[in-house]
Amino acid sequence: MSSFLRPPLLHHFFMVRLLGTAASRTLTAERLGTASPGGHDLRDPALAAVLTFEDPQAFKVKSIWELLRALGVFRLCSFPVLVNNCGKLMSFARTVLGKRGFSMVLRPSVYAQFVAGETENEIAESMEKMSSLGLHPMLAVPIEEDLGESTGERRYDDNLATMLECVRMSHSNAWSRDPMMQLKITALVNPDLCVKLTSLLNEEQYDLDVLVRAMNGEHIIFPGLNEKENTHFLCSLHRLNQIGEASVNKVRVLVDAEYTYMNPALSLITMAMMKKFNKDGAWIWNTYQCYLKESRALLLDAIRLSVDHSFCFGVKLVRGAYMDKERKLALQKDKTDPIHQSWEHTNDSYNGCLDIMLNLISQEPARYMIIVATHNEESVRHAVTRMGELGIDKDGGSVCFGQLLGMCDHVSLTLAQQGFSVYKSVPYGSVDDTLPYLVRRAQENRTVLQGIRKERDLLRQELHRRIKERITGAR
Repeated sequence: MSSFLRPPLLHHFFMVRLLGTAASRTLTAERLGTASPGGHDLRDPALAAVLTFEDPQAFKVKSIWELLRALGVFRLCSFPVLVNNCGKLMSFARTVLGKRGFSMVLRPSVYAQFVAGETENEIAESMEKMSSLGLHPMLAVPIEEDLGESTGERRYDDNLATMLECVRMSHSNAWSRDPMMQLKITALVNPDLCVKLTSLLNEEQYDLDVLVRAMNGEHIIFPGLNEKENTHFLCSLHRLNQIGEASVNKVRVLVDAEYTYMNPALSLITMAMMKKFNKDGAWIWNTYQCYLKESRALLLDAIRLSVDHSFCFGVKLVRGAYMDKERKLALQKDKTDPIHQSWEHTNDSYNGCLDIMLNLISQEPARYMIIVATHNEESVRHAVTRMGELGIDKDGGSVCFGQLLGMCDHVSLTLAQQGFSVYKSVPYGSVDDTLPYLVRRAQENRTVLQGIRKERDLLRQELHRRIKERITGAR
């Protein structure tokens, strides 16, 4: 039997907090760049100044129908009562209209706005148009599970086949010179097991080397798990290993964060994948949710772990999308709210984590990478300004930007026009397969959807310009 746990004093993982030690203060001040680089102000105000995101011509590539569709969908998403009950409303509509009728209504509207398509030909058509605009696709299979939703090993194996197909499509098509895809670990690992592993991590420190050995096929007995759980965990690690082997040196796999009650386990698994596959480059990335109070500490822990274990480190930096549920759970369990109390605190958290990564990238661009995944214009400007200060090339490959398909196109297109690397998160699949995804995204991002008045205004301006041009023949 292989030993799975190391003594806590000999091995750091999630419980280590860098900010409390002299070594970490040195790391924070010198390597993470809270001190100005070289004592020189390299700020380039002209670069950030052009990013006004005010030009409606960013939408000039859209057809009139696409402009009308976007305006209609965004208008619907601005009503909280519709967003909060969209799952029930869609279920009712599907019952009344039938599967075919419901698909005929949804496909040209909400589905077409946020989903690339179902068949590879449909996806390819969407991706080629995106590539013509200077944008890169980041394919996302809309598969995930929550507590109590597991349907057994066969479903996880089917999900694995779908993920491997996503790797193939991302790599084999010339949509991007540096392809990326998203991965939900709960599509391959039982969420209930992830919660149990998270509980175990509160007591013991897990050894990444042992997880890597399990990925390589060694039969490990994991303390704290019963025989059935142990078998499932080994199968799950083997599934994830297949994705890593298929994608390394081909496609960057960005692992999504989920709920706080399972995130430590998800990060543990992701770090093990990083240790195995990120030896010569950042092929496996982890996601950090900056609306969490502990986000900075978690990021610093992970950086320290990557240094200790000598692997490259990729980060998807987001604000977060599970705020309401996290707060309800904290209230129900009489726990401290894990979410920052204000939007301003979340912004500070996001920009602080962003600064940490950008400073590391400026020193070791081959070792660290980040996607600035945000719809927030100020954070985008902050990133661009810091890149100028630190001398980071906008097309160097270590820093890119990301937004959701069908949202914030005025930000995405403006960045692309200025030569930055921009990815759009692109879900794909049938109406039935993507419906739960669309409902969750609408509910989780409704504060963003309600705040896109500026994008709606720009869409209207472009639509009015287009109509006037049609009527008057003006150019």
